[in-house]
Formats: sequence, structure tokens, C-alpha cells
Amino acid sequence: MKVLLAALASAAALMSVSLPAHARDLTVVSWGGNYQEAQRKIYFQPFAAKIGATVLDESWDGGYGVLQAKVKAGTPNWDAVQVEAEELELGCSDGIYEKIDWQKMGGRHAFIPAGVNDCGVGAIVWSTGIAYDGDKLKDGPKSWADFWDTAKYPGKRSLRKGAKYTLEFALMADGVPAADVYKVLKTPEGVERAFKKLDALKGDIVWWEAGAQPLQLLSSGQVVMTSAYNGRISAINRSEGKHFGFVFPDSIYAVDSWVILKNSPNKDAAMNFIAFASQTENQAKLPEYIAYGLPNIAAAKLVPEKYAAELPTTPDNLKRAIPLDVGFWTDNSEELSKRFNAWLAR
Repeated sequence: MKVLLAALASAAALMSVSLPAHARDLTVVSWGGNYQEAQRKIYFQPFAAKIGATVLDESWDGGYGVLQAKVKAGTPNWDAVQVEAEELELGCSDGIYEKIDWQKMGGRHAFIPAGVNDCGVGAIVWSTGIAYDGDKLKDGPKSWADFWDTAKYPGKRSLRKGAKYTLEFALMADGVPAADVYKVLKTPEGVERAFKKLDALKGDIVWWEAGAQPLQLLSSGQVVMTSAYNGRISAINRSEGKHFGFVFPDSIYAVDSWVILKNSPNKDAAMNFIAFASQTENQAKLPEYIAYGLPNIAAAKLVPEKYAAELPTTPDNLKRAIPLDVGFWTDNSEELSKRFNAWLAR
């Protein structure tokens, strides 16, 4: 009997070695809301049909520590993830992303420079600016000074809960020209000035964390205006017949990129997915659903004029907008985030 049990155990061991464990399904992670609904139609579902396999999609609210923890834990449970520029720079430096096979993407030359990185492929160009309900405010805000003006525009307003963007907007509200914001913010006096300006508005701020929340806050009337992502505003106007306005002057634009977490068991499939989502004919479909700019140069040229007018990359919309200073936030994010959280807790 012991001999039989030993033989069975040996056979089971051999089977476990010779038969590979079932790899989990490819998991793609983005920002949720109407943006991810568009991605599902354009990228996730067609790619799943192409490869004849399930593609799972999840959403997240950002935060570099989340990605660090997943990689440090061993085999991550996410594969391809859309990240902000700061998360891309930090993660590439720390080695928590796989290197991109740019040949599969059609070459680096096919993308705008800000959409090219050893560890990431540009997915969208997006802006953060002021949004308001045009049905409730016929003469809407035109600047961050207006955003801070509670006498002219009574009511609560909303900002993303974090130092990044919030400090820049506070300085612009205090009279710093958009082009000089980072020059000022790089000084201790500039940081003090930004927090002092935030002090003046703190009691009137409702903080948001996920990109869909500003839409809910405006729709419910909980706030009179909010910072928001331009694409979310255009999308809800199209899908629900809203008349939300978005202020491009003094907005901040940035590039989000696709990355693959280090040691992903689906590295090859994730690379193929990113290549699929980056193809000219696929990326060019996005502005029909949501008004984000396209890092693929050829795709941007295919966007119909009626959609192009809403994109942050349209020349008129870029005139008084500024790019996010990724280097500044890579160097100062930890320190300023700690200070912001301490300020928030007071």
C-alpha cells in the first residue's frame, strides 16, 4: 500500500511539473468612468475578440505606492496599466515596469516626444481645468481668480485631493502668469504663497479623488464649479445632453501612458494589447467618444474637425495652457504631498 501511495504521489508531482499552471486572464487597468467605457468599446473588447481570450479591465485612482506594492509582492495581479507622467518617470527609474518593445508600437517616430519612454507608450493627452454647469452659470468662470472669487460665484467648489495641480492653480489664482507658475513654485516663497491662497478657499472646497466625481458634483449641484478632466466634460455633454463648460486658458495638460508591471505573467499579451491600442486606426476613434488628444501623430490627423475643436492639443486650446512639469513633481512630490496632507488635516 505504501509503495502504491508513493507511486501515486510521484506521478502527481511529475504531472504538476509537466503541466503549466493556468495563467490568469490579461488584466488592463485604467481610470474608470466614461473614459474607460470608451476604451472598452474601442480597445478592450475588440482586442479580446482578436486574440480569442478574455480581457479583464479594472479601474484605479492613481498613486505610485499602489504599483510599487503590487510589484514588490511578487507576481502582480495587473498587467497593462495606464499611468500619469510622474508615475511613469518614478516607476521607470525604480525598475518596476517592463521595457517597451517599440518595434511592435510602430517605432518611436510615430508618437509625439512626450508619448515616448523606455517604459511607457503615450495613450492620451489630457487637460485639467475649470468646469461648470452652463445651465446654472450663464456667465461662467474664465480664470482661477474667478474660481477663488466666492463673492462673484457663491457656493462650494471642488479640487482634486492632492498637491499636484492644486498648488499650481492656487498660484494662478493669486496672479502668477501660467508661464511662470513652476518658476515660482520652485522657491520656498512660492510654496508659501500657494498654501496661503489655499487657506482663503479651504472652507469652500469639496475634495475629489476619482475622475468621475467632478461630474457627479456638478450634476447634483453640490458645487458651483470644479477642476475636472476635459475629456470627461465633453463626454457627459455628448452622452447626457449636459451643457458643462470647460475653461482651457490656464489649464494644465499632460500625457498618460501605458506601462506593463514588472514580472507580469502576461507580458507578451500586454505588449500586444498596447500595440493594438496604439494603432493609428484604433487611437483615432477615441475623440468620437471622449475629447482627449492623441499621442499617435498619424491618428491625430484623422480626427474629424467637429471633434478636434474639443481636444487639448488643438492650437487654440494650447495658447494659454501649460504642460505639467513632470520633473518638478518627480523631485518634489513626496515633500509637497506630506505638507499638503498636513495642511488638509489642520
